[in-house]
Amino acid sequence: MIAQVIVDVPVSRTNRPFDYRVPGWLSPLIHVGSRVVVPFGPRKLQGYVIGITEDDGPEEALHRLKDVEQVMDDTPPLTPELLKMSEWMSRQYLCPWVTAVQAMLPAVLKGKAQKWLTASDLLDEETCSRSGLLWELYRKRQLPLAEVEKQFPDEFMLVPGWIHSGLLSTEYQVRDRITKKQQSFVRSLLTPQQLSESLASLSARAEQMRRVLEVFLQHPEQSFSVQTMRDEFGINRSALKGLEAKGWIAIEQVEIYRDPYANRRFQEKQKPDFTPLQLQALEPIITSIKESSYASYLLHGVTGSGKTEVYLEAIEHTLMKGREAIFLVPEISLTPQMVERFKARFGADVAVLHSALSQGERYDEWRKIIRKEVKVVVGARSAIFAPFENVGLIVIDEEHESSYKQEETPRYHAREVALWRAKENNAVLLMGSATPALETYALATRGRYKLLKMPDRVGNRPMPQVHVVDMREELHSENRSMFSRLLHEMIADRLKKQEQMVIFLNRRGFSTFVMCRSCGYTMRCVHCDISLTYHKSNHTARCHYCGYTIPQPSHCPECQSEHIRFFGTGTQKVEAELAKLFPGIRVIRMDVDTTSRKGSHEELLSKFRQGQGDVLLGTQMIAKGLDFPRVTLAGIIAADTSLHLPDFRAAEKTFQLLTQVGGRAGRHELEGDVVIQTYTPEHYSIQHATRHDYPAFYEDEMLQRRRTGYPPYFRLVLITFSHEEVPVVVRGAHVMGDFLRQKVAQTTILLGPVASPIARVKDRFRFQIMLKYRDEPNVAELLAQATAVFEEWNKQQKVLMTIDVDPYVLL
Repeated sequence: MIAQVIVDVPVSRTNRPFDYRVPGWLSPLIHVGSRVVVPFGPRKLQGYVIGITEDDGPEEALHRLKDVEQVMDDTPPLTPELLKMSEWMSRQYLCPWVTAVQAMLPAVLKGKAQKWLTASDLLDEETCSRSGLLWELYRKRQLPLAEVEKQFPDEFMLVPGWIHSGLLSTEYQVRDRITKKQQSFVRSLLTPQQLSESLASLSARAEQMRRVLEVFLQHPEQSFSVQTMRDEFGINRSALKGLEAKGWIAIEQVEIYRDPYANRRFQEKQKPDFTPLQLQALEPIITSIKESSYASYLLHGVTGSGKTEVYLEAIEHTLMKGREAIFLVPEISLTPQMVERFKARFGADVAVLHSALSQGERYDEWRKIIRKEVKVVVGARSAIFAPFENVGLIVIDEEHESSYKQEETPRYHAREVALWRAKENNAVLLMGSATPALETYALATRGRYKLLKMPDRVGNRPMPQVHVVDMREELHSENRSMFSRLLHEMIADRLKKQEQMVIFLNRRGFSTFVMCRSCGYTMRCVHCDISLTYHKSNHTARCHYCGYTIPQPSHCPECQSEHIRFFGTGTQKVEAELAKLFPGIRVIRMDVDTTSRKGSHEELLSKFRQGQGDVLLGTQMIAKGLDFPRVTLAGIIAADTSLHLPDFRAAEKTFQLLTQVGGRAGRHELEGDVVIQTYTPEHYSIQHATRHDYPAFYEDEMLQRRRTGYPPYFRLVLITFSHEEVPVVVRGAHVMGDFLRQKVAQTTILLGPVASPIARVKDRFRFQIMLKYRDEPNVAELLAQATAVFEEWNKQQKVLMTIDVDPYVLL
């Protein structure tokens, strides 16, 4: 038997399967999709089996093959469908095949090869008596090489000599990071009659042993954890050990799931009466689910129109059909509120995957899927790789969200992967948003997706009234506060009525930059071309790209002036200003700084829901998916923050953000208001957001995209180069650019090489090339050829290159 294995070496020359012979004793364990340990050159590496064939080659060729050394799983973690998809992703996103495979696995399954030093039989007590390292190896027989270098730096240089003399040897081992949680359980080995007899035979002094037998007499078929025995029945471990020695009970290690929702009770809610618009949207979706045929839908529904209930009903019909469902939400929308709705509706059939879980919790949730213990997965971007084998429905909520695009290799978009998976499984793809991505809406209007509309809120509740405040007028009226007079009045009004508010600002920190008013010096990161952000809580200035941090100086580093000041507004500053203007106001701030601790996100939202805060203040994480009945005001401090970025999607992102934040207000019985503060009130994205008019915004933005040649009229590829030296990175970019310029079609536009908008990050200078193409059918093949030419040139230069197909971040 021969296994085709892709090994964990993500470079182009190893981007293919390698043949390995499967020893007879391993043949029952190995399957397509198994993780294996294989020799590769001098090392041992983890690999993935993508195919198995019987021995049918010449004996001599088979003899030259190396053996698979270990199969790492009882059940293959990769299904045939996921392997097929990984090959497609490798071609589509121009990444090594093994990188695409690893994107589909929990972090704990990505075992790494480690070099170990091993003592040979020649090493005895006498030989190692003068060396601390040899003595340690004689005692333990094996040590990781990295640990040896750290613990015995003075003797490390002698290691090669000892290896040469045969005292030591080296080997590579692949170790998993898997830790399965286990707990000790106690069960009785006696019948009720034997328990009674044994109880009678124990002396009165063996009080704890007697209590154990009494517990099992009352609960003959039950087992109890050792912890329960201690906490509830007051029984210590020595009593249990004594009974185990007698052969009356067994103490066993039982594997248990780390379930973050284990101690939560989810109350099932009654299904709502569907509105006519919800029923109209559901009809074609349910028909496609019943027919088990591929179909893709875009559900365009305003905020508060009841899209989630449509998703839940579609999932229920999928489960009734005996199939499985994947539900994707942006990471920031994966709130306890959302999880609660799914757990209440589908109970133990739901697995939840998101970054707030520990690695162990994520692994246990993933194992429920692979073991077919659940039928619904709710999660962020990577949940699209759930190892289901009978997917009937994939839902993408807030499909316009940029977080569905991965910014590290493989640079996939969850929407594209979902589309591939839905076609492969004859499943239904359902995308929903109040502000769909322009590309998605364009495809829906052209018939690629079926467009379903829900233009009204549930119960015909009115959309919130939007007020646009021109901050230039506020300045002319001598108001230099970050709050306009209107927003100030509305906050005071809500405090008086004891209603709640959401205030949005897309910047964390206290001030966005620090500048000297005497000489104009601006504090910048020493490693990146970006200004530092001041954080008042610890009086530091910090780079949000590389993490570089310095204490806030009291004098200008350039001219020694005392007039060094903070400019711009961050969430910390808004919080401080609210406390100053409205004494006693209770502000709950949510940004990266306040939600870094595990569980803090849920904790803050629970406090707000329980009425412990008047204002929920935050960045993007408060913009979506939150539904609080008493929120009647949404304030947007600086609507222009994202409008003037060097990004062709700036207007679209601004419109989406304003619409989504505004949608938090007046979702229930109380009517809502939205206040948008801006210096460019005349901009069409702000004007259309004011009227909740997506179709009008779509028309205006499509005119801009056509005029400038951006998606959906053109597709993009962004190629970025980085190196510590400018001349080297420029030469590398020109090698790639010159090759592409000769090969691309005449309709393809090649821009660059030019310096990236942020020209230096982490001490590496950055240049980029952009391809804008329409009629380039073999673009992946062309880029693969260009990459081969570049890598040939790059053997000695060490220029880093990344290729991003359909990029979302152009900085």
